[in-house]
Amino acid sequence: MPEDNAEDERLKKLYADHVAALGAAASAALAAAGFDGLIIHSGTPLTYFSDDQEASFRSAPAFAHWLPLAGPHHLLFIRPREKPLLIRVTSEDFWYEHAAPKEEFWSSAFEIREAPTPETAWKELPLKGNIAFVGPAAADAAAHGIKEDAMNHAVIISHLEWQRSLKTPYEVACIEEANHIASHGHMAAREEFFSGASELGIHYAYVDELGVIDRELPYETIVALNEKAAILHYQNKRDIEKGKVMLLDAGASYRGYASDITRTSVFEEECDILFRGLLGGMEKLQQDLCREALPGTPFPALHHAAHVKIGDLLHEFGILKLPGEDAVAKGLTRTFFPHGLGHFLGIQVHDVGGNQAGPEGGTVAAPEAYPKLRMTRTIAEGNVFTMEPGVYFIESLLKPHRTGKTSAYFDWQLIDRLAPLGGIRIEDDIVATKEGNVNLTRMFLP
Repeated sequence: MPEDNAEDERLKKLYADHVAALGAAASAALAAAGFDGLIIHSGTPLTYFSDDQEASFRSAPAFAHWLPLAGPHHLLFIRPREKPLLIRVTSEDFWYEHAAPKEEFWSSAFEIREAPTPETAWKELPLKGNIAFVGPAAADAAAHGIKEDAMNHAVIISHLEWQRSLKTPYEVACIEEANHIASHGHMAAREEFFSGASELGIHYAYVDELGVIDRELPYETIVALNEKAAILHYQNKRDIEKGKVMLLDAGASYRGYASDITRTSVFEEECDILFRGLLGGMEKLQQDLCREALPGTPFPALHHAAHVKIGDLLHEFGILKLPGEDAVAKGLTRTFFPHGLGHFLGIQVHDVGGNQAGPEGGTVAAPEAYPKLRMTRTIAEGNVFTMEPGVYFIESLLKPHRTGKTSAYFDWQLIDRLAPLGGIRIEDDIVATKEGNVNLTRMFLP
């Protein structure tokens, strides 16, 4: 999303429509819960246990949904049929750098008042009527007259999280740009991998290309070479060099919205031909699943289809001795693909609403075979989600099958041959549209 004048005007128009949609959703939430107005708090700094060191601050998601204003203690007041009121806390101290308030693309959407302290910010609020509160600062809210049963009210939270699961065009544009930004980092990291760099060196190449420090990423990068690719949330970034396989899971942020992208690359001259073939099969399989992720499709059905496809692929390569449906029925594919096919994506990397039945709340139950799915809803227009099938050689999952009645269904010689190469994951970000879907990642990264 280049910052030229035409694009800036487009962004402002999309943002104005976004705020209008959020205002309508907030009004519906207040009406359903019986409140007159809503305060949304941007969050408070957190310190580590028994320590005075603060963790990196991130705005409360309900606040970030309205605007990308960084920093703690800001207050947003919403009352139906009124312009939203933003109380921006502009602290003055010599410990941290504080950006001077300035006109932003979002400024015209709000009545803005400045406050030098959190306490004076509360005094700027028109606290008349039955006011609800959303955010972490419950003690502050109580001290200023907010009733306990008005704090983080379940009906209001449900309405707001349902709205977050249906992305506005502004949000889709932000996630698209977050993919664009991350694609440059992925390409730089891939070049560094082919040069024989260490996991740490690859990580440095990624953040250097993006021009950010680690805490500005939406999540800590996963840079896993060889057998470390079998550790799903590998974080160590050791000095392993000259990898045969690299699994890179890394995203970027734009206006508070995240991308979440994974690519698996192989050093062809050094990598086992069987693993290279398996990677090619997973590439095709993942793209087939992306094309099938259409509005009206129950996500658990797509997750089941992924297991069948992975079972068939493993059978084709001789790793499993049963075809897909039979392997799934016996629970064998979960040994190689133990996580969910995807999750909602937005302000949070694992965004809310994936199991929500409707704006009033309730849960769409996960299938018995896949109890920990983060996304159990039927795909709907406006949903943005990841599509990330994987195949891994994880010894703790393989070990129970090495003996006993299921052992005969595995080719252990092939598994032991491939295990030092870790595994494969390929992840794209998808937005469901009226016409079908758009792959926001493949627009920029093969």
